Amino acid sequence: MARVPYREKTDLKPDDRDLLARPITLFKALVNSPGGARAFSGLGGYIRYGSKLDPRLRELAILQVGYMTRAPYEWSHHIKLGYEFGVTDADIAALIAESEGRPSGLSDLDRAVLRAAREMTGPALAISDETFAVLRGSLDNERIVDLTLTIGFYNAVVRVLGTLQIDVEPDYQAYLDRYPLPAA
Repeated sequence: MARVPYREKTDLKPDDRDLLARPITLFKALVNSPGGARAFSGLGGYIRYGSKLDPRLRELAILQVGYMTRAPYEWSHHIKLGYEFGVTDADIAALIAESEGRPSGLSDLDRAVLRAAREMTGPALAISDETFAVLRGSLDNERIVDLTLTIGFYNAVVRVLGTLQIDVEPDYQAYLDRYPLPAA
């Protein structure tokens, strides 16, 4: 159960009701601070709608963060979103294999994106020179920055989700059943 109340549009001032255009539990919690929710949505919106980073790569990076941090909300939501942006069941199985250090059959770029997400999420908190060199071979500066922003932002998102104890909506439970997160 969430540590802050979930708000509805009717709880908000008219100028803030747009913040719940997508009434998911994360946003219903964040609107307890309308200014914070608006700032949060600004970067999230850029990542999803403004970035030139390939959407499938973006979703793979986000999924890797969700998987590593064992964040059920992030993992389930971005499996669903990932499907909308070209992520396949084979990609998810490959991500799990890569996370476990097994061969995956993914391309060098896909593997580098996943590795970058693991490196930024793990103890190093930064992409290694080796991984960065692989990314540089396929991505221009704008896309490298956007990938880095994506991974960093979603590392923040999972911390917000965990701290506020945001509930996974019932519509997303099927994704967790299909692809359960590893035990801590």
